[in-house]
Amino acid sequence: MMENNKNDKVYKIALTALMTALCYVAFTFLKIPIPTFGGDYVALHIGNAFCVLAALLLGGGYGGLAGSLGMTIADLLDPVYITSAPKTFVLKLCIGLISGFVAHRIAHITEDHDTKYVFKWTLIASVAGLGFNVVMDPIVGYFYKNYILGIQSDAAKIMSTWAAGVTFLNAVAGTIVVVVVYMAVRPVLKKSGMFFRI
Repeated sequence: MMENNKNDKVYKIALTALMTALCYVAFTFLKIPIPTFGGDYVALHIGNAFCVLAALLLGGGYGGLAGSLGMTIADLLDPVYITSAPKTFVLKLCIGLISGFVAHRIAHITEDHDTKYVFKWTLIASVAGLGFNVVMDPIVGYFYKNYILGIQSDAAKIMSTWAAGVTFLNAVAGTIVVVVVYMAVRPVLKKSGMFFRI
């Protein structure tokens, strides 16, 4: 296990940068864009899964920051999603903070537990973070498009409806990815001495 010292901080920052890059790559290159009637786009993607995975590996603060930075950079570099960048930053940060809180403050999953316990709480933390996003993404998206971007109310409603359905599908796929990857990576990190106790 890694002890708290300067090297650990550097390693944690490096891992945060790596998870930021993975969030960016997952959204930028592994998405399926879907046009909506309002002229906007939604996308099937697993970027949010890496937001949660970052929170499980690094804690809610570092993990939330990695997810929000990676996904926001992806939005900023894509002309289709550039206007969504501020909303993305806030929502992805919240995904990380919520998942990290459940995993580390409630369940303490980095302590010694059996596989069933870790699996259960990894699943619960993923559902909590991604479930928050399923509810809040369309709500925040509606108000953001309607009141910040000035998109007409009917178009904003249509986009929010589409976003809710796609966000739910993303959450289901993301939860599966998170649980499978975390359960596979955890023992490897522990064996190599690169596992953080949070």
